[in-house]
Amino acid sequence: MTRRKNETILNILCELPWWISVILSISTYIVLKYIVPLFKTKDMVFQGIIHAAPNIAFMLALFLIIPAPVSALNSWRKRQLLEKQKSIDTVRSLNWNTFETLVGEAYRRKGYSVTENMENGPDGGIDLHLRKNDELVLVQCKHWKAYKVDVKVVREFYGVIIANNASRGILITSGTFTQPAKDFINDKPIELIEGKELESLISEVQKSKNIKNNRVLIQREKILSFTCPKCGSKMNLKTAKTGPTSGQRFWGCSRFPDCRGSRRYEG
Repeated sequence: MTRRKNETILNILCELPWWISVILSISTYIVLKYIVPLFKTKDMVFQGIIHAAPNIAFMLALFLIIPAPVSALNSWRKRQLLEKQKSIDTVRSLNWNTFETLVGEAYRRKGYSVTENMENGPDGGIDLHLRKNDELVLVQCKHWKAYKVDVKVVREFYGVIIANNASRGILITSGTFTQPAKDFINDKPIELIEGKELESLISEVQKSKNIKNNRVLIQREKILSFTCPKCGSKMNLKTAKTGPTSGQRFWGCSRFPDCRGSRRYEG
């Protein structure tokens, strides 16, 4: 996988999910502190390494966990960036770099593993690598607000797709494509997404998050429905024996008679 020149391990970890830094940090500490000292060797160089490993375990683990909060903050900013978009007009107000970040977050929400900004500069040929299952999808972003993307750009992008053995490519613009550009992709593994379609894509992933959040809330309500509204204790399914609700089932607090909390049964 292509990376930027002079990119350090800290830069890479900052781009990855925060929990990768945590796991790598803990694993490194355990290996250096407890596993490496178990090795036996007569080689003086390796003896020195084995002896030094426990002493550097904590510092190296601390070094590797530094990117975790940075990664978490970056992820939060990307989510907020996508949620703030109200229309194609707000998208067009972004600079080219933020535009690429927005597109990457949209596809991340669609279940893709996203690697951003594979080349230096705003027009490096491949702006995003998307992966899902065994599929590699290349994305090029053209944040052109006033001009139509012509067929030359699409033709060059097709060459990039072939050269990288990608499954397909997606060319995205906040503007529009010329008709020759649209005609060119008829028998090619290329998808063109222009302004209004990009607006629909963003709206789609925003709604999918809201649906997911609603499902979580519904599930939480179901869990709460089996706890006493007064004391929070477990509730048991009971049947009323007297009164106007005699014969009806209800949820009663397990601490009855100390607690008389109840909930209606909707079975």
